[in-house]
Amino acid sequence: MDVTLHLAQEPEADALLGRSPLAALTGMLLDQQVPMEWAFKGPRTIADRLGAGPSGDLDAHDIAAMDPEAFAALLAEKPAVHRYPGSMAKRIQQLCQYLVEHYDGDAEAVWRDVRSGSELLKRLEDLPGFGKQKAQIFLALLGKQLGVTPKGWREAAGAYGERGSFRSVADITGPESLTKVRAHKQEMKAAAKAAKASGGWAAKFCEGQSESRRRRPRPGRAKPER
Repeated sequence: MDVTLHLAQEPEADALLGRSPLAALTGMLLDQQVPMEWAFKGPRTIADRLGAGPSGDLDAHDIAAMDPEAFAALLAEKPAVHRYPGSMAKRIQQLCQYLVEHYDGDAEAVWRDVRSGSELLKRLEDLPGFGKQKAQIFLALLGKQLGVTPKGWREAAGAYGERGSFRSVADITGPESLTKVRAHKQEMKAAAKAAKASGGWAAKFCEGQSESRRRRPRPGRAKPER
């Protein structure tokens, strides 16, 4: 695996992502609750702090075996690797421990011999910290930019596998596409916020109607005149 990615928008960080399967998986794991560029710069920062050097790599065995407090402190150094360095340090170590146990620490083995998109999706979903959406996005990244295209990979990736889309990191190839992906994410957030607000109004309206019906006097139950 040696391709040119543009996810971190920083040459050294992107170079590591393009040649290191573990770095790519780690960046994907970090891509939550922070800007995409921040997340995908993380693997380069971790490698530097572990003394890997400019051409070095992350090692799943080394990370899996590290003292959890020491690794969390490494991620928390300024500038922090993530907004929540402690919890993300734990997740990265869990990911590396899983890779050591199931793939002898070889991250690329997760997809090297897969025969179908559905099999690859299942393998990615089994990784610690990878739910279905994150697994589909990474599957789309593998197919669109990293040359991993088992039969049915687009279908397994769902909407993220669509041609010409700008939905996720799988579609970022430079600053222009990054802007389009960010705009799409903002539109999705706005739509979700509007739907939530609309749903809240509807719930209050229904609640009000129910309360009104409860207070309305029933036929034949009027109080007798005195």
